Amino acid sequence: MNEEMSFAELLAESYEEPVKLQAGEKIKARVVRMGRDMVFVDLGGKSEGIFPLSEVTDAEGEVTIKEGDDIQVFFLSAEHGEIRCTTRLGKGAESSALLESAFKSGIPVAGRVDGEIKGGFAVKLAGSTRAFCPFSQIGINRSEDEDLSGRELDFKIIEFGENGRNLIVSHRKVMEEQRREKMAQLRETLSEGMTIIGTVSSIRDFGAFIDIGGLDGLLPISEICWGHVEDINERLHLGQKVEVKIMKLDWEAERFSFSLKDTMPDPWHDILGSYPLGSSHKGRVARLTNFGAFINLEEGVDGLLHISKIGAGRRLNHPREVLETGQEVEVKIEAVKPEERRISLALTGELTQDVDETRQGETNSDSKDDYRQYTRPTKGNSMGTLGDLLAAKLKT
Repeated sequence: MNEEMSFAELLAESYEEPVKLQAGEKIKARVVRMGRDMVFVDLGGKSEGIFPLSEVTDAEGEVTIKEGDDIQVFFLSAEHGEIRCTTRLGKGAESSALLESAFKSGIPVAGRVDGEIKGGFAVKLAGSTRAFCPFSQIGINRSEDEDLSGRELDFKIIEFGENGRNLIVSHRKVMEEQRREKMAQLRETLSEGMTIIGTVSSIRDFGAFIDIGGLDGLLPISEICWGHVEDINERLHLGQKVEVKIMKLDWEAERFSFSLKDTMPDPWHDILGSYPLGSSHKGRVARLTNFGAFINLEEGVDGLLHISKIGAGRRLNHPREVLETGQEVEVKIEAVKPEERRISLALTGELTQDVDETRQGETNSDSKDDYRQYTRPTKGNSMGTLGDLLAAKLKT
């Protein structure tokens, strides 16, 4: 029976037409064997292809694939029954004909960034062929401070002119294609609310971009911690591993956002236990407003010290008359509203930092002016005192 089945399978195979491939055609292949210098892949239809092992060896000499992995390869040629493929054109493949084929077929080409020039970067393809990569085509969400000189990257040739003497290339195109492939895989495994490990890939004034394995999402500055962040660079650095919570996954618009603070304990969770009514605490002046001062008690917890609680009964125009940002004060908890994340404070004693004499003088002067504008002359004295009248007469 087994022999009959084997014969039937062989007969069926004999009717299968050989796979016809076009130069540059992209093929899904499975790694079947790792040789000393070559990788053997199953292309389907009983066809087997090969490509150099060096293409999948990283800078540390480690091979990045293994037997059984599914990968993408490009068909180059078939000679003497041998199907040659590539994951990208590397050094040694520097002829103009091969580069033109890579341009027409969209095959990535290995290149080295020589340095920054006007409008972009000078690149050498396949070892020696010069090319130009515009700033806009060097990457996705790239930081302007990132130094790419000397980096080995894959590029796609987007313009092929003057028989290969005028080449414009894009690393961004390669990244976008890789990103689409990885996103298709991630879409099946990710969901909003999950926590995942990512890497800081770029830092901006408004937040940081986190790479979670082929997908870059934004970590807004407001989601870095429960407190206020003045300088992101004091909290994060490029290449740092962070655990983030997925806030939003918009696959159609390719917009993704994460939160770092949601992986940390919420300081307001047991706020009444930490700050019971009537208890005293030390804090620092975080912000001054015309209605009071916000006192930072711990990261993510600010209380309001109203202006009416600051002047010890004396009317103030602004809290800056007696307080300054960064000043340490001792306060008492007067009211707590956990649902509104609000704490009302009062001073418990003298301020821990004296006001300088110059500012004190300005404050006293302002106070007198304020006092005068709220005082009216008594009835029958509306013309002033006799001394005032005599002084006015002498001036005239």
